[in-house]
Amino acid sequence: MAKLLEVRNLATQFTTPGGVVHAVNGISYTVQTGQSVAVVGESGCGKSVGALSLMRLIPEPPGRITNGEVWFEGRNLIQLSKEEIRNIRGHRIAMIFQDPMISLNPVLTIGRQITEAIELHLKLGKKESRRRAAQLLDMVGIPSAKARLRDFPHQFSGGMRQRVMIAMALSCDPRLLIADEPTTALDVTIQAQIVDLVTRLKKELGMAVIWITHDLGVVAGMAERVIVMYSGFIVEEAPVGELYANPRHPYTLGLLRSIARLDLGHQKRLIPIQGLPPDMLEVPRKCPFAPRCPSAIEKCHQENPKLAPVGPDHRAACWINVTDDQKANS
Repeated sequence: MAKLLEVRNLATQFTTPGGVVHAVNGISYTVQTGQSVAVVGESGCGKSVGALSLMRLIPEPPGRITNGEVWFEGRNLIQLSKEEIRNIRGHRIAMIFQDPMISLNPVLTIGRQITEAIELHLKLGKKESRRRAAQLLDMVGIPSAKARLRDFPHQFSGGMRQRVMIAMALSCDPRLLIADEPTTALDVTIQAQIVDLVTRLKKELGMAVIWITHDLGVVAGMAERVIVMYSGFIVEEAPVGELYANPRHPYTLGLLRSIARLDLGHQKRLIPIQGLPPDMLEVPRKCPFAPRCPSAIEKCHQENPKLAPVGPDHRAACWINVTDDQKANS
C-alpha cells in the first residue's frame, strides 16, 4: 500500500491561566492508502487534539502547533495557507465528530448542510447536489432519504444524526476519514451499527480511516493498526492482532485488563488502572505512566523512553520488558 498520511514529530500546546498545557508531545505515525488505524487512550491523552492539529482546526489562541510536519498527498499541511487547507478539509480529509447535535446546525435542514460542501468542493449545481445528498443518506441507511432532506436535526434520533454526519463526511469522496469517538453518546446496539457502517463504507469506497476511541474493545474487528496514546505521547503501536496477543507497554496491558471478555468461558474480574491521569501542565521529562505503573523501575522516574522497535512492525516506549506473567493476567 502507498503512504497516504505521514505525521512527523507533531506537538501542540495550549496557553491557559494556569500554565501551558502540553497536549501533544511529538507524535509520529503513518497511514497507508485504504488502511484503518485506531488511536486509543483515556480522556485527555491527546487523541482528539492530535487529529484536530493535523487538520489545522486548533483554535489559535489559546492553542498552537509548536512543532512537526503533516504530509498528505505530497503536501505539508502545516505550511499551507488558510485558503489551501480549507480546500482540503471536508474534501480530501473529512471528520466525524463526537456529538452530532453540536456539530449539526439546528436551524438549517439536513439537505442544506450536506449540499453546502458538495457545491463548494465538487462545484455541482443545486439540483445535482440534492440528488447526491439523497444518495448519500440512502447509502448510510436512512429510510425515505429524499424526503428527509427537508428535515431538521432535532427530527432525527441520535443514531440517525450520526449517520447524517457520516453522509456529510463522505459527500466529497475523501481519501481519509477521521472518526473522533463517533459512538460515545450512543447505546451499545447503535454503536455496533455505526462501526459496521463505517467499516463497510471504507471497503466500498477505498478510503483510509483514523478511528479515535478510548475503548480497545471497539477497534478489535475494524482496525488494522492500533496507536496507543498516553499524556500526549504514543506509547505503543502495532498491528491489531499483535497488540492484543503481545502487548509490550504496561498502559496497554491496563487497557486490555479493563475490557469485559466474553471469549474466556468464565466471568473474569476487571482490573482498573490505579492512580490519576498525569498533570499536562508539567513539562514531560520522565515516563508519564511511571506514577501509575506497578512495574516501574528507578529509570522510569528519571527519563522518558522513546518509541522504539520491540518486534516486527511493533513499537513501544518502555524501559521494562512486559513479562509473560503480566500478559497472562491481561
